[in-house]
Amino acid sequence: MLEIIALIFLCKKNGILAERKGLKPGIWKVYTVTAWIVMEFFGIFIGMMMFGKTNLIAVFAVGLFAAFGGYLFIRHNLERRTDYLEEDVNHISVDDLQPPPRQ
Repeated sequence: MLEIIALIFLCKKNGILAERKGLKPGIWKVYTVTAWIVMEFFGIFIGMMMFGKTNLIAVFAVGLFAAFGGYLFIRHNLERRTDYLEEDVNHISVDDLQPPPRQ
């Protein structure tokens, strides 16, 4: 249950970051959930290979850490993108900085 609450909170954070970057937040929330689930299953598989099927606490801990790694992967991809406002700043020319003409 706590894992679902954490996932909702992390999806909101990625949605806010995507919106700041000028991207659709819903798509990035779906990417976050997908990466979380895929990496959690991958982590459980790795944990079962490392600890066997009898040590479930360690297996699920590895799965949880891997799932958080999936969130961090999506967050890193979002942070690498330029902000929406920064793109506008890069397109300002010298003519845009002069005062408006008198009428």
